[in-house]
Amino acid sequence: MAIDTTPTPVAERRTAVRLSTRDRLVLFVLCAAQFMVALDFSVLNVALPVLGADLGMSTSALQWAVTAFALPSGGFLLLFGRIGDLYGRRRLFLCGLALFGAASLLATLAWDPASFLTGRALQGLGAAAIVPTGMSLLTTTFPEGPARDRALGISGTLLSLGFTVGMVAGGVLTDLLSWRCTMGLLALFALVVLPLAPRLLPESRTPERPRLDVPGAVAVTGGLLALIYALTTAAEHGFGRVDVLVALVAGLVLLAAFVAVESRSAAPLVSLPMLRRRTVAWGNLGGLVTFSMMSTVVFVLTLYLQEVLGLGAFETGLVFGVQGVLSVVAGSCAPRVIGRFGARRTLVGALAGQGAVGLSLLALGEGGRSVVLATAAVSLASMCHLGAIISYGLTVTSGVPDEEQGLATGLVTSTQQVGITVGIPLLGVLATTATDLRSGVHTVLVLDAVIVLAAAVLVAVGLRVARAGSGAVEAETVGTR
Repeated sequence: MAIDTTPTPVAERRTAVRLSTRDRLVLFVLCAAQFMVALDFSVLNVALPVLGADLGMSTSALQWAVTAFALPSGGFLLLFGRIGDLYGRRRLFLCGLALFGAASLLATLAWDPASFLTGRALQGLGAAAIVPTGMSLLTTTFPEGPARDRALGISGTLLSLGFTVGMVAGGVLTDLLSWRCTMGLLALFALVVLPLAPRLLPESRTPERPRLDVPGAVAVTGGLLALIYALTTAAEHGFGRVDVLVALVAGLVLLAAFVAVESRSAAPLVSLPMLRRRTVAWGNLGGLVTFSMMSTVVFVLTLYLQEVLGLGAFETGLVFGVQGVLSVVAGSCAPRVIGRFGARRTLVGALAGQGAVGLSLLALGEGGRSVVLATAAVSLASMCHLGAIISYGLTVTSGVPDEEQGLATGLVTSTQQVGITVGIPLLGVLATTATDLRSGVHTVLVLDAVIVLAAAVLVAVGLRVARAGSGAVEAETVGTR
């Protein structure tokens, strides 16, 4: 059947939509699971020193509290996304949710470093199953158009909010109760969501059952595991360590082998023609940059607020709490903006805004005004960041057939995980190793803004986004290459 690629005005296709009660419940289950995983990324940050003292973990070993989660959660995303496509997304989503809940309980009750890190690794494995299958269940449940725009808007808001709430909740729970409550909170989330999911979520899989691309799965999973290990370890110890260099080279070699395997496979894990779609390639570039650079800004600002301005953990959490509130506002407005200007143009504008607002942080000093500036700037940058998150997800998944949504959303979520992982090691290390923290932070902020603004230009050219005032209309087509 021929595909009509005639450009359709975005405004004609984006009409108001009301979600049914069942749709709202489905959205609640999927978004609650995504929020839970996002919470897990940051809830331990403030608690790490207390956790280490309680379990007898050295300062150098504390990075494994983060790395043990990041390795499987990032490394197995593409593989689990494809398994969900072939054997049932709901089934894998439920398995991941059950594993995540049990692992969170193990981490809560941990009696030594080994049991805690085992719980964290199993949490990461559960997250690797939840994230791609949850996203593909969302995109296959809500049809392309205003319903999906709204659903992705809510999902993106909660993803950003979960990271922020985790920073605040981690400080509050650790100060008032115990670090164990941070892990117990995650177990509670899983306990609430798991009984609802089987009744509400429809099963979804591809109509055909091609063989799983085992060589491709081994290559991409091994490559991502090695790359994530190298980058997260480098964030703590630098790139000079032998194990970091070996893992970095091994990761790049395995990912290159993955591309070679996929080009010859009869049933590839990732369709190379899909990667050649302009919307998929350039949309994911925008997503990679917005995640990696925003996570870097949050990291260096956390250092600056506490080490230079002398704020406590709770006060620092409040700064990012304001960011979270404005992220909710941005999430409610983003679908309307996308409806007016289109996903691609919104992505470019949001990246440009994130980079421009980031430049204002160069005015940071050492007085009380700097706290106000940091709060305002990071909040505005986060609003642009959230717009970029939602619009890049829509850009990548638009026009992708339902049977390939797991692949597309697997790429989207892999971009998220890799972005969150690579930003801090690549740029944050410039702040932590600088002789003067203030000058190191300023260097990072300059590079951050330059990278985001350059990405905005590249994405605009790659997606061929016309200027808003030119009279041209953004083409939202299925067959865009």
